[in-house]
Amino acid sequence: MVRVTEKESNYQDLDKMSVNELLTNMNKEDKTVPLAVEQAIPQLEALVKITVEKMKMGGRLFYIGAGTSGRLGILDASECPPTFGVPFDWVIGLIAGGDTAIRKAVEFAEDDMEQAWKDMEEYDIDKNDVIIGIAASGTTPYVIGGLRRANAEGLVTGCVVCNDRSPIAEEAQYPVEVIVGPEFVTGSTRMKSGTAQKLVLNMLSTSVMIQLGRVKGNKMVDMQLSNIKLVARGVRMVMEETGLDQETASILLERYGNVRKAIESYQSLKS
Repeated sequence: MVRVTEKESNYQDLDKMSVNELLTNMNKEDKTVPLAVEQAIPQLEALVKITVEKMKMGGRLFYIGAGTSGRLGILDASECPPTFGVPFDWVIGLIAGGDTAIRKAVEFAEDDMEQAWKDMEEYDIDKNDVIIGIAASGTTPYVIGGLRRANAEGLVTGCVVCNDRSPIAEEAQYPVEVIVGPEFVTGSTRMKSGTAQKLVLNMLSTSVMIQLGRVKGNKMVDMQLSNIKLVARGVRMVMEETGLDQETASILLERYGNVRKAIESYQSLKS
């Protein structure tokens, strides 16, 4: 059985603090998180590079996790299609306990060493897929078992953990260890650890998508035009890239339904 070691909070008697003291001290702790992420950039760089390499070969990116970590993986995966215009099966988030666990904790789901691989098998795992385990403690059996089986099957594995020298980091070929230290509320990894994982996942998926050509300049030219705000943003992008007026840019965007295609069609006509 994997044992979890929780470090005691740096603060005592939280229940006796004023609201201002609570907020100030939590903010003080949160300020340390980006510095911890900075220390892990070399590890993250290696993970991004191998992920890009595999995805260029047709692979997909899988996140596996439990609780807060699993939800963060699902969040990052779900935001890639609308942001970068990629298919919904390019980045896939899996959580111990299934979709029910997104909103409501499923007891003991994370303790099953076999379930993560079963969940992945439903997606017809390919040799070019990349599996990233997310776990603040670095000890979640669901993630350990998933990475172990993925390794045995010859897949690339990585992880995002917040403890040093954890079992999950030992399983991962490309570990990313963001050591944030004790949580404000002892053991509440939804706090600094969750923040660290969100930052790392933002950096990971955004870097991968840029490397895969899903951003032009600094613009989300492949984003889905799924509401009025995004259509307006798309029109502005077309105007900036082409020099067209708003009405013409709007007509062009409506015709092609995609910022990249609208810009490229206009540029091809000019050349």
